[in-house]
Amino acid sequence: MKQLVLASATAIAFATPAWAEKLSLAAISEYLNGLQTAQGAFTQINDDETISTGTIYISRPGKIRFEYDPPDKTLVLASAGAVAIFDPKSNQGPESYPLNRTPLKIILAEKVDLDRANMVVDHSYDGTATTVTAQDPEHPEYGNIQLRFTGDPVELRQWIVNDDSGSSTTVVLRELETGGDLPFRLFDIERNTRRSDR
Repeated sequence: MKQLVLASATAIAFATPAWAEKLSLAAISEYLNGLQTAQGAFTQINDDETISTGTIYISRPGKIRFEYDPPDKTLVLASAGAVAIFDPKSNQGPESYPLNRTPLKIILAEKVDLDRANMVVDHSYDGTATTVTAQDPEHPEYGNIQLRFTGDPVELRQWIVNDDSGSSTTVVLRELETGGDLPFRLFDIERNTRRSDR
């Protein structure tokens, strides 16, 4: 099964000013709440160390699309509170599970508040980027998401999802373009299910 989002990746260098500082949780929350739509290329590092590439589309709140490059024809959608994984090699239809059982829901929430009690379990800065490890404070057993940001301006560069099965998946974002309209059909699970059944 293709994991939604992604083990420790090799260190990624980010070009940031020498005077850059650790980003506050308030500044990161403000950035995520202002991130309504975005799209761009991504590289995914799976738990088995295989690598995939593709295009990601984000429409907050609650919607995301991972469109994988050929020869991988997998499609992962999240909308209407569900996550669906379309595997063209399967004739069983998409695999589906609730969005609120994945740590990805933290950044897709209508209102992101990283200052919420027991949500952030680690907040660090390595001289180039700020990393925040967050979990659902009511269900830490669902796993966590490690978000990596650079500053000036604030930008999300990478996340690692450690899920409830013990698997880790890394997504490295490249050339993320924010703003603009993304049609709902991109995220419509039912519509894409009908298309996959043809």
